[in-house]
Amino acid sequence: MLKKIKQIDWASYIWLMYLPYTLMEYLPIKTAKDIFWILMVGLFVLTYILVNEVVKYRAITITFELLITAAFAYFSFNFYLIIFPAWQVSFILARYPREYYRIFAISYYLIIAISFFHLQMVYQNVWQQNNMMGMIFPLVSPIIAYSFALSLYKQRQLNQTNRRLEAIIRRGERERIARDLHDTLGQSFSMITIKTELAKKLLVKKPEKVAAELADIENTSRQNLQMVRKIVNNLHKQSLSEVLLNQNKNLSAANILFFSKAEEQASEWPTVVQDRFGAAIVEAISNILRHAKAHEVQLIFSDQADFYQVEVIDDGKGGDFNRENSNGIKGMQARMFEGNGSFKIYHDKHGTHVLMTQAKVNGHDY
Repeated sequence: MLKKIKQIDWASYIWLMYLPYTLMEYLPIKTAKDIFWILMVGLFVLTYILVNEVVKYRAITITFELLITAAFAYFSFNFYLIIFPAWQVSFILARYPREYYRIFAISYYLIIAISFFHLQMVYQNVWQQNNMMGMIFPLVSPIIAYSFALSLYKQRQLNQTNRRLEAIIRRGERERIARDLHDTLGQSFSMITIKTELAKKLLVKKPEKVAAELADIENTSRQNLQMVRKIVNNLHKQSLSEVLLNQNKNLSAANILFFSKAEEQASEWPTVVQDRFGAAIVEAISNILRHAKAHEVQLIFSDQADFYQVEVIDDGKGGDFNRENSNGIKGMQARMFEGNGSFKIYHDKHGTHVLMTQAKVNGHDY
């Protein structure tokens, strides 16, 4: 329950603080019409919540929300309520193809035009009244909201791209260290191996005491050399930041917005963990590009006490996750199981949700 509460985008509800301006016109209650319009406000709030929380039926709930505000504007000449979808829906549609916003904007301004015409028919001198200045905000709200949302989302993506580039720069320093390890320690251990082999041949006076020691030195030096090579190989593996930088380009080319949470923390995870998750993320996003028809993809990274976790969430259509001749999901499962982790995939109200974990054991990683 607590997790669901944390997942709610509370910023979407900030506009409701202006709801009393609409209610003030019907308070105190004097007629049955006042009761009707107050009930309509309650219905609007319910629809507003559904638009935010139920992605699957947004085409229906957004339309219903516009119809409610149209009723207020046309029959009650109340233009306060229509400002709410102007901001809420414009922010939502900034994540979708532009034609969705055009349909909404045409509908929105058509409602205002018809309601203005009706207002003029009822009150002949309405254009000379001072309160017409208050109509400017409803007129400009969709344009301002949509432009602001586009700017905000693009800035978020730019910030994430910059963080990934910074991580790649840090990786360049790691690669320099890897080269130094290989050129210095690797060479030193090789020399130790050669010298111990030579010493083992020369020291023949007391072989029962020396040979075993030299053999042990030789074995140790060889093990250390293998360890250095393993470290170098691990440092040359692709980091999560590099993976996400490349996948962001692929999603952008498909006009899909891409966001992440706690990416900076994940960039510090052990190399073997980043490599395993990175390969699984590539496969997950490839599936989204091929099958999901999504408008937005979100990655959530978390570092728990006993495991690392990555969530891949898209707002596309669900479907049969086990397709014939498809090894993508099986490959992701195998990678997670290899690290004593878990893999789950399911479809919820937000879209397809992939949940992957990688275990920690006594401070070490598989």
